[in-house]
Amino acid sequence: MARPRRLEGRVFRKEESRFWWMEYRDRDGNRQRESTNAEDKEEAHRVLRERLQARDANTLPMLRKGEQITLAQWAEHFLEGFSKPPIRAEKTHLSYSRVVKHLNGILGEVLLVDLTADRIESYLRHRLEQPVEVRRKSGKVSKGLVKASTVHQEFRVLRRMLNVAVRKKLLVANPCSGVEFPVRVKGLFRPHYVTWSEQQRIEQAAPVYLRNVIRIITETGLRVYKELAPMRRADVDLENAVVWIPDSKTASGVAEVPLTDLAVEAFRNQMAEAGSGEYLFPNADGTGFQASFKKVWGTTLRKAGVPYFRIYDLRSTYATRLSAGGVADEWVTQLLRQGDAKVFKKYSQMKLQMKREALLKLNRKANDKSSSGTGEAA
Repeated sequence: MARPRRLEGRVFRKEESRFWWMEYRDRDGNRQRESTNAEDKEEAHRVLRERLQARDANTLPMLRKGEQITLAQWAEHFLEGFSKPPIRAEKTHLSYSRVVKHLNGILGEVLLVDLTADRIESYLRHRLEQPVEVRRKSGKVSKGLVKASTVHQEFRVLRRMLNVAVRKKLLVANPCSGVEFPVRVKGLFRPHYVTWSEQQRIEQAAPVYLRNVIRIITETGLRVYKELAPMRRADVDLENAVVWIPDSKTASGVAEVPLTDLAVEAFRNQMAEAGSGEYLFPNADGTGFQASFKKVWGTTLRKAGVPYFRIYDLRSTYATRLSAGGVADEWVTQLLRQGDAKVFKKYSQMKLQMKREALLKLNRKANDKSSSGTGEAA
């Protein structure tokens, strides 16, 4: 009687090697011997278990392929297949490309399977110690160290890249899950929720057009640069209290958005402020629309005595007030821009009515300390 095959595998030592080796059989029954590249026996057993799991899931060829791919090679594939439009916006792709340049400079030649949490943390510490260099006519000029928020963005892109590699079975697990960011970044990527009283202080210090921007975003949740800034007069229907979004960051963002009474008033004021031009927020020379509110936003916050926060956070304020008004959190996400474009055409009136009913529940004093807590809308 033939001796049964040993399917669970084993780890063993070779005299000429400092690493533990593993032996197992593939799906065809052929014996495989490979180095675990681990000096610790427990680590070697972990690598063996990953091999056996990949064999049983029929993903062993992909796992072996991952052991031959460097981070630079995978980054190139990622940018081509998972970053370019229409998968991601053009600006997002450019941001990813800049991050990949920094990653490849240090980790580009490292194999995917050799990327560890320690190596990633070393990269992050190295980047935090690097100076920012700006090209001038006179040459490169140093402008201090790289910001922690910039390095954290690079870490997020790397984590995203490796998550895709895990999904494609090139890696068993994402090493970023074991990474602890080297510095404590206070308030990083945490939105600021504007209270109603704080909003009123900001509006009092703002020029007229910025006051209208603030009121419109907090009442509608529009994206400031992609949807509101390039808006034309023809997109606004004050009689029916709706605006049309012809272009958005996502396909489902192309939609009709209902307006509250405060939003209608803000749009009417801005139409009067903009004059007879095509755009609601025209440039100073009248040839296009205003592309940035960053400078006037910072100045207004200083005048109002409010610590700086992103103008984009006004969208989070809208979502918070809508939720606090009695609309469930999962509906808040959908109401911000829900539905497929084809489905929208069929059910647009029903959705508009649903949105209008939700906006009636908007609680503008949701997180205002001076509120009595009764949930009464302003």
